[in-house]
Amino acid sequence: MARPPRAAASLPQHRLSVVVLGLLLFRAAAKAQLSGDSYYDASCPAALLTIRTVVSAAVLLDPRMGASLLRLHFHDCFVQGCDASVLLDDTGNFTGEKGAGPNAGSLRGFEVVDNAKMLLETLCPQTVSCADILAVAARDAVVQSFYTRGPVMGGSAGEEGRDSPTASASLANSDLPSPSSTLATLLTAFSNKGLTTTDMVALSVDRQKTLLS
Repeated sequence: MARPPRAAASLPQHRLSVVVLGLLLFRAAAKAQLSGDSYYDASCPAALLTIRTVVSAAVLLDPRMGASLLRLHFHDCFVQGCDASVLLDDTGNFTGEKGAGPNAGSLRGFEVVDNAKMLLETLCPQTVSCADILAVAARDAVVQSFYTRGPVMGGSAGEEGRDSPTASASLANSDLPSPSSTLATLLTAFSNKGLTTTDMVALSVDRQKTLLS
């Protein structure tokens, strides 16, 4: 079951106006064919257009957001799989991943996922998971940053599935590469997740390209 939006009440006014305008467009286009993804065609036809529009607005406002969303998805997938656990705040039952060494003070883009989630909860409540939103947002962010040559990292709707109810700071600290990681450490970390050297380079190149956009 998808979790409710976490920060809808704190949207800056200029972003809120973009979101409201987008919501009107989403309602008008709800029955349109959106893309090759079909997972939400019946349950939430406007899901992909909603995510794409929110991401496009975010990247236009901040060109670095493309790289930030890609990195946010990457850091989510490295810990417990692509389950949106990176989005969870600390609770009395667990310490989340946001404060882990590789994440603290450097992860960005949470508000983009919040904005998309808020709209999707209005259009089709408790239907689209945060894990799917984050995966599709990362993919769309790279495309929005005008880089389409070479491999594009990111998932499709329905690939990620359910959101995790928990997060793990210890796994984030142990599994995620840090800025001080050596090449050998990076290769091992990616290999442990079933990823090749090519995958590592593709992810790094896509992120660097969006940073330079």
